Amino acid sequence: MKASLFRCRLAAILYCVSIPHAYAAAPDDLYRALGETAGINRIVDEMLRIVPEDGRIAASFKDTNMKRLGILIKEQFCVQSGGPCTYSGDPMRETHEQLGIRSAQFNALVEDLQLAMERCGIDAASQNRLLALLAPMKRDIVAPR
Repeated sequence: MKASLFRCRLAAILYCVSIPHAYAAAPDDLYRALGETAGINRIVDEMLRIVPEDGRIAASFKDTNMKRLGILIKEQFCVQSGGPCTYSGDPMRETHEQLGIRSAQFNALVEDLQLAMERCGIDAASQNRLLALLAPMKRDIVAPR
């Protein structure tokens, strides 16, 4: 993804997160926009097909149980988007604290997620809404310098 497009999306996400909304969307509005469980499954499956081919982060996932990771990401996206799911994984900070993940790796995974959503036909507004909900997790995933 071009750096300028990534920066524009990141700016949009940060803007959306920082302002109060004039109206409250239905709790499952984003869940439905992502295609509910089937759509979220497609997005995550596509993302996990991209990751091993992404030279920036492939090595970080070489010892990962990708099937289990997929299940947990699907649960996380479902919960975050207002779906009827429960997240069964450990807290983000606890899971990632010993991994030494850097911002560049986090950003690469976000770009892979964006590419997966584009390939699955998710509109830009819904992509940005999901990314805005996931963005606060960065502080629990990325290792402090």
